[in-house]
Amino acid sequence: QLQLVESGGGLVQPGGSLRLSCALSGFTMGYYAIGWFRQVPGKEREAVSCMNSLNNKTNPSAVYNVDSMKGRFTVSRDSAGNIVYLQMNSLEPDDTGVYYCAAALGAGERLCVLRSPTYWGRGTQVTVSS
Repeated sequence: QLQLVESGGGLVQPGGSLRLSCALSGFTMGYYAIGWFRQVPGKEREAVSCMNSLNNKTNPSAVYNVDSMKGRFTVSRDSAGNIVYLQMNSLEPDDTGVYYCAAALGAGERLCVLRSPTYWGRGTQVTVSS
């Protein structure tokens, strides 16, 4: 069982930046690709940025950023793999929504493209407004 707990959401002005955190726990967390998804009002949940598992034999640091985010968002993690971050820059009001951390076996790109994680966090609200 893998647990994911998001934090760091809040109110930010347009053009500002915010960094979300996702705390991971569970003895198998090193085998899971981790990604960030979001649910904005009126739209389906969508992928934002995903990263290979810590134990990925090819490239554990590989990151897949969804094109529609226009290069503004990217995922990273700490050296121990216990915390995954989402750095969000140049925020716009349309970025307002609930942001979720998620995990699945396999590669990070696959997680973002198929959008079918095994585990979800509960989400953290991000509001972009002046």
